[in-house]
Amino acid sequence: MANVRDDGAHGAQLSQHTLSQRLGAYFLHHRQMLLAGFARLRRNPLATFMTVAVIGIALALPAGTLLLVKNARSVSGNWKGAARISLFLKPGLSDDMVQQLATSVRGQTGVGAVQIITASQSLADFQQRSGFGDALNLLGSNPLPAVLVIQPTDDYTTPAATQQLGKTLGALPQVDQVRMDIQWLKRLQAMLDILRRAVIIVGLLLGLAVVFIVGNTIRLEIENRRTEIEVSKLLGATDRFIRRPFLYHGAWYGLAGGVLAWLLVITALVLMSGPVGRLASLYGGQFSLSGLGFQGSLWLLVSGVALGWLGSWLAVARHLRDIEPT
Repeated sequence: MANVRDDGAHGAQLSQHTLSQRLGAYFLHHRQMLLAGFARLRRNPLATFMTVAVIGIALALPAGTLLLVKNARSVSGNWKGAARISLFLKPGLSDDMVQQLATSVRGQTGVGAVQIITASQSLADFQQRSGFGDALNLLGSNPLPAVLVIQPTDDYTTPAATQQLGKTLGALPQVDQVRMDIQWLKRLQAMLDILRRAVIIVGLLLGLAVVFIVGNTIRLEIENRRTEIEVSKLLGATDRFIRRPFLYHGAWYGLAGGVLAWLLVITALVLMSGPVGRLASLYGGQFSLSGLGFQGSLWLLVSGVALGWLGSWLAVARHLRDIEPT
C-alpha cells in the first residue's frame, strides 16, 4: 500500500512538473514571438515607417477631432458670459425695493452674482447711446424699468440649467420680463453633437481602413514566408502556432501607429495652444486646451493594438488555410 501511495505521489509530481514545463514553454514562445515581431519591423525601416505613418494619421484624425469637440463643448459650457439672465422689473419699483429684491435673488440656488441697473441708469445709458436725449427729456416720467443682470454659478451655465433658473426667477412677482441669450449656445451644442457623431462614423471607417492596411501588410509577409510556413506544417506545427508571430507583428504595427497618432495629437495641441490663448484673451477670459489625458492616451494605444491584431488575424485566417505543403 505504501508503494502504491508513493507511486501516486510521484506521478502527481511528474504531472505537475510536466504542466509547469508546458506553461513555461508556452509563455517563452509568446515572448520570443513578441520580440521577433518587433525585430521584423526594424528589418525594412522605410516600408515600416510608411505603414505606421498611414496608421498613425488614420488614428490621429478622429482622436484629434473628438478632442477638438470636447474642448469646444468645454468652452460653451463654461463660458460665463454666455449664460447671463436679464430680469426686467415692473415699473414703479423704488431703488430700495430693487436693492431688496437683488439681495433676495442673491440667496437663490444657482445665482452667482447680481448686477443692479436702476431705472435712472437705464435712462442715462439710453440717452447716451441712442441720441434721443432731448426727446426723452420731454417725457414726464422714466419709461425704462430697472434691470437685474444675473450671473449663474458654474453649475448652472448649461442651456438647460440656465433656462430653468430663468423660469424660477421669472416667477417672482416683481419681474415683468426675462431675457436669456442662450439660443446661440443651444445651436452650438447641437452642431457639436452632430459633429461628434460624424467624427465617430468617420473614426469607424478609418479604423476599418487600419484593419485593411495591416491585413494587406501581413498578407505580403505571409507570401514572403510561404516556404517557411509549408516546412512548419510538414513538421507538425498547428495553425495556432504558425499564426502567433503574425498576430504579434500586426499588434506591433498598431502600437507604433497609436504612438505616432498620440505624438501628432500632442503636437497639434502645442501648435494651437498659443492662438487659442490669445483668442480667449480677446474675450476677456482664459482658456487652455485640454489634452488626451491618461485615459484618452491609453484608449488610443489600445485601439491601435486591437486594430492591428484584428487586421493580422483576418489576414492569417484568410491566407493560411490556402498554404499546404506539397
